[in-house]
Amino acid sequence: MSNRDYSLSDVVALLVESGDNASTFYRYSDDVPMPSVEVLSEIVEDLRTVLFPGYYGPSEITPDTMPYYIGSTLDRVERHLADQINRGYCFVCDKNKVDRCQDCETRSRNMARAFITKLPEIRELLLSDVEAAYDGDPAAKTHGETIFCYPSIRTMTNHRIAHELYKLGVDIIPRIIGEMAHSDTGIDIHPGATIGRSFFMDHGTGTVIGETCVIGDNVRVYQGVTLGAKSFPKGDDERLIKGLPRHPLVEDDVIIYAGATILGRVTIGKGAVIGGNVWITRDVPAGAQIVQSRAMQQSFSDGGGI
Repeated sequence: MSNRDYSLSDVVALLVESGDNASTFYRYSDDVPMPSVEVLSEIVEDLRTVLFPGYYGPSEITPDTMPYYIGSTLDRVERHLADQINRGYCFVCDKNKVDRCQDCETRSRNMARAFITKLPEIRELLLSDVEAAYDGDPAAKTHGETIFCYPSIRTMTNHRIAHELYKLGVDIIPRIIGEMAHSDTGIDIHPGATIGRSFFMDHGTGTVIGETCVIGDNVRVYQGVTLGAKSFPKGDDERLIKGLPRHPLVEDDVIIYAGATILGRVTIGKGAVIGGNVWITRDVPAGAQIVQSRAMQQSFSDGGGI
């Protein structure tokens, strides 16, 4: 039968038949809806208005009205987030064929409240990121410009929200929030990555930071930087072993220029400068400067670097 001979009923029958034995083809649950990307997007935007009031949300907020606005917004966020956390938890339970948790709604409400209590800490970290962006880019005329315009701040807002949810053990929701920023900015940060204060991604497009990466304070990276894994060990069943530390450790005050690729559980020492387009799979000492110079690469490799 050629393609032109297919009727609509033929196409439907073939699609159903081909999916009968494929667990990834569709997800069925008669009483548990999926997490909603649309609702999660609204939650993140509400949180953005709380973390940066006036820049996002109503611009006419005053010091007198701010407590009421923030309070009502967080009340809505907490309720909606608890529902999404519950949906994400049930999504994973169904996938793993685990018995339903009898107190999953209570668990989800507790997680949402625990997350809300972390918002002052998230705000403090984001303000340090804003300061780093303003200080690190001569083109930035005001701090507000970095909040409103810079992909680094937009991405880090999503990431710091997602990372707190990840630490609380929330299923799938942190990854969705991280992928929202990825779609918006081209910056891909796994919610498991631990990132210190005053972090700035200049331009940022194409930057990738893996799940088990740990980044210190006052670190700056440029576009196209990869902090990734070098190898993926397999278990006896030939499947990849999940959760192993496999991404770089970047210590305080490091600068990584555009296009650099750093792979594996290596340490980039404090104050090191990594030049553009270099490939690193071994530890870099504190204060080292690694550039694309044949003489410097040979000198450094003799000491155990690149």
